[in-house]
Amino acid sequence: MKRILIDVGNTLTKLVFAEGAQLLERRQLATAEISRETILEVIGDWKDRAEQVVLCSVVPRRNAAFQDVFGETLIIVSCHIPLGIGIDYPEPETIGADRLANAAALAKLHGQPGIVVDFGTAVTFDVLSAEGNYCGGVLAPGVEMMNDYMSERTALLPRVELIKDPSPLGRSTEEAMQAGAYYGYAGMVRRILDELLATFAQPDEVTIVATGGAGELFYDTLGAKLYEPDLTIQGLRLIAELQ
Repeated sequence: MKRILIDVGNTLTKLVFAEGAQLLERRQLATAEISRETILEVIGDWKDRAEQVVLCSVVPRRNAAFQDVFGETLIIVSCHIPLGIGIDYPEPETIGADRLANAAALAKLHGQPGIVVDFGTAVTFDVLSAEGNYCGGVLAPGVEMMNDYMSERTALLPRVELIKDPSPLGRSTEEAMQAGAYYGYAGMVRRILDELLATFAQPDEVTIVATGGAGELFYDTLGAKLYEPDLTIQGLRLIAELQ
């Protein structure tokens, strides 16, 4: 089946045209610019080729534009549709749709128990129990958010490019900020993971998967064995197959 898979993030919206398990074409759109007109411009002939459209969104006010474009072919990911996982959470309606998609992909592609670390505008940690249930997680500021905050709230500190494994001894303001961002952030994420792993009876059996834009910078310093930039999109594909 041919599908359009849409991941609406706080900053960027990713759109993928897929056929079966193959992700064939990719496009993107600034989330702040979403409208009926911009969606139609970006997707082009996809609309006529796709049999199914699946959306996960962390910006619900943007959903109406997609509903206007796709109508009844649009499936919006939520706790109320089949996901391929159970949910053991007090208020399932409050779980972000991207987090559900990540957990669904983790369960199907890597099994359980597991933890997904998604490095987006915020960094999210989502936990899949040994029984295959989404059971909670952690939300923290994203590394870009922290980086931006330092430059915006100080008079002399610039915004710096994040790099992998910078020298821990900064020899300039820029190098010092790069070291602080990288090692400080890695330390925060590692501590959160350690605390989450301690909640499992057998921590060594927990699979940790990283995704999201900054995940490639950090995943191998955190004990995560896998970096899958398309994890959320794969989750959408797998959820679509269940509908």
